[in-house]
Amino acid sequence: MPPKKSAKGRSPEPSAPVSGSRRSSFTSPERPPGPLSIPVSAEERDTIKVNNASATELKNACDDALKRYISRPNLFKQIHLHTDVRLTLGWAGVLVAAATGLYGWKVEFEQSKPAVWAGFIIYVILTSLQALYAYFVEGDIVFVGRRKTFSKRIITERVTISSRTVPVSASSSQSSSANAPFYSLNITYVQSTSGGKSLLAKNRAQGSKEYGAFFDEKGVMVQEVFETWVGELVENAMEGKAT
Repeated sequence: MPPKKSAKGRSPEPSAPVSGSRRSSFTSPERPPGPLSIPVSAEERDTIKVNNASATELKNACDDALKRYISRPNLFKQIHLHTDVRLTLGWAGVLVAAATGLYGWKVEFEQSKPAVWAGFIIYVILTSLQALYAYFVEGDIVFVGRRKTFSKRIITERVTISSRTVPVSASSSQSSSANAPFYSLNITYVQSTSGGKSLLAKNRAQGSKEYGAFFDEKGVMVQEVFETWVGELVENAMEGKAT
């Protein structure tokens, strides 16, 4: 048999084209994973059943499911600042009231009047601060989360999610049934580096959907549908897509 010709000097064969899925994984090397990229196993879900006629129960169930879904490992760690502030002001007011009552019980009335008045004024101030903080600062916020990821540099992300029930009269004309309120989300996403000194992105996303899309006629929550909707909204905020 004649000897095979050496491949020396030949031009290299063109490499096989990269598929769309593989190519997309390299387009944004610093893009942290979104909620949809981390699946939820059936074992992680508990059955959630509410009264379909109660908008409060519907909203609370959605808020709780949202927090569980977004605060999973490798996603966002929940920050409880607003809850801590309200609890601190509330407990401080209770302690002041208890101390004032105990002092007024042990000391004669005329002698205790200045201290009792001071305790009463402090209690009113603390209670007012708690109410004002809940209304003006916390507002409709149900989740604040943060995480740090590393890809060539440390990236810090912060997501703030507010929720509310939109009455059917104020919602859009896409309502399919009477007396069907909507669950509305407003998401703010901030991405920074260098300890927050360098802002990389600041995006917003919002969306609303009828509660009936997340609960069946028996009041059982269809968590897969809800999680997909929430995950898409959060990822739209992460990517800066208008919604």
